[in-house]
Amino acid sequence: MNVDILGIDLAKRVFQLHGADRRGRALHRAKVSRSALMEAVRQLQPRTIAMEACSSAHHWARQFQAIGIEVKLISPHYVKPFVKTNKNDHNDAEAIVEAALY
Repeated sequence: MNVDILGIDLAKRVFQLHGADRRGRALHRAKVSRSALMEAVRQLQPRTIAMEACSSAHHWARQFQAIGIEVKLISPHYVKPFVKTNKNDHNDAEAIVEAALY
């Protein structure tokens, strides 16, 4: 599956993925464990990965850049206005994608 942009909500054990096309239309949603994240990213082959900037985001950004994927780290202040409803991991991942598109 070719996803243009993949938003990842980072957590301690389980990460939420939200893949979209250039227009922001959802193509993929999934939860993956820390150990399965790199394999899931390789299968999706996203052009860009977006994450909220934090200490672990820098680690993951280096991992994704090493396999040739562009990475955007976005300040949480810019992501918060895009969260539509209740704050949860799925909604956060979707909001990260929307913030990255602007």
